[in-house]
Amino acid sequence: MALRSADEPAHLPVQVPLHTRPMGVWESFTTTQRNVLELIPEIATRQPIVSGRTVKRWHMVMDPGANRRILKDRLEIYPKSDVTKMILGPAIGQSLFIAEGAHWLWQRRAAAPAFSPRHVEALAPVMTAAAERAAERVSRVVGGVADLNAEMVATTFEVIADVTFSGDDAFDRAAVHRAIDGYIASTARVSFLDIVGAPPWVPRPSRLFSGGAMRQMKAMADRAIEHRRGAGARTVPDLLDLLLDAADPETGRKMTTEELRDNLLTFIVAGHETTALALSWALYLCAFDPAVQDRAAAEAAAALGGRAATVADLPALPYCRRIIDEALRLYPPAAFLSRTAIAEDQLCDREVRPGDTIMLPIYALHRNHLLWPDPHRFDPDRFADMKTVDRFAYLPFGGGPRICIGASFALQEAVIILATLLTRFRFMPVAGRRPDPVLILTLRPQGGVWLQVAGRGQ
Repeated sequence: MALRSADEPAHLPVQVPLHTRPMGVWESFTTTQRNVLELIPEIATRQPIVSGRTVKRWHMVMDPGANRRILKDRLEIYPKSDVTKMILGPAIGQSLFIAEGAHWLWQRRAAAPAFSPRHVEALAPVMTAAAERAAERVSRVVGGVADLNAEMVATTFEVIADVTFSGDDAFDRAAVHRAIDGYIASTARVSFLDIVGAPPWVPRPSRLFSGGAMRQMKAMADRAIEHRRGAGARTVPDLLDLLLDAADPETGRKMTTEELRDNLLTFIVAGHETTALALSWALYLCAFDPAVQDRAAAEAAAALGGRAATVADLPALPYCRRIIDEALRLYPPAAFLSRTAIAEDQLCDREVRPGDTIMLPIYALHRNHLLWPDPHRFDPDRFADMKTVDRFAYLPFGGGPRICIGASFALQEAVIILATLLTRFRFMPVAGRRPDPVLILTLRPQGGVWLQVAGRGQ
């Protein structure tokens, strides 16, 4: 883990060093090898739009009104970029995350009931049980240090595996976890060729050797789906049961095994990665600011009395929720979105032409000085009144019709786990070791989140 640089304010949590001068091609290449987010110019945190040209024209958009236009009002002319499809397509096919137009719409209509508030709340006992197991594991390192990022990844993968393939021996959870982690760590890394707009047919070396693990993972998922089809209905349905029963309410169309598998793998990847990162960064921030941590711990203690949190406790845990919201602002898991314009348009009075790359650097949007007072500061009370937050200035789960279908699932899980841990443990920084925010597929704390762990009252 990196040490804090001499010019980095000690009163602010760690941030990505954005560049303040133009970079040449070679410097851009070496930067993408280190951290794609470092390609964002610092001026993007102070302007509504920044435009330029490499192989093709591009626009970085940090304006809520323009974001609304891209993600909602003119969604049809801003499809997901070739880069997004090229990176994720081999793993999740034409699932909800990638599909466009009518193919996306029918899948969204079919899957939506599985993520209704009623069904998400019904899955909460799995989250509570996982929070209890996580607390038991953390209790074994009280008095020492632990990588809380590794612990949160393990915990949230337990949750998504339990709610997806509960009690199903046909699904090798450990093998799928290894395959997903390997894919994200190497194949899904954005390359310099992606950034400069090189055509999809130009080989990306990191993506040439991933086929075996992906094929194995897909085959396991297919077997599990077919096994479940033959096993019949269950008393308490899990996510796979709900999706097997799902149908487009307008056409009655159901998902094939391939469509089910691609969407399940999407939910598994997104369903544990996003929540694990929100929790990892939230615990880092709580250790960074003891006053915030103590306030949240007192709230959790009053609501829980030492037990694990349940969905019924969420109304009594508003400050814990604000910590998650602020962690998602400072370190959004999907920190950089990309679209390709297919028609003429205007964004912030800037001409957009067909073929232009439209970048939504969510990291810069969430730290834009025009939108957030003292934007690099950790302050959960920014979210005390959500009516004051512009919907398209805060996009941890995207926005518009394609907003993440599992957002409520992730937030419910994150608050349950965070409150359970804070009511039992105190987390403190480890001197000289801090996480570095690095964008691979998601904004990960490179090197882990190593914290000292003490029992509450110590």
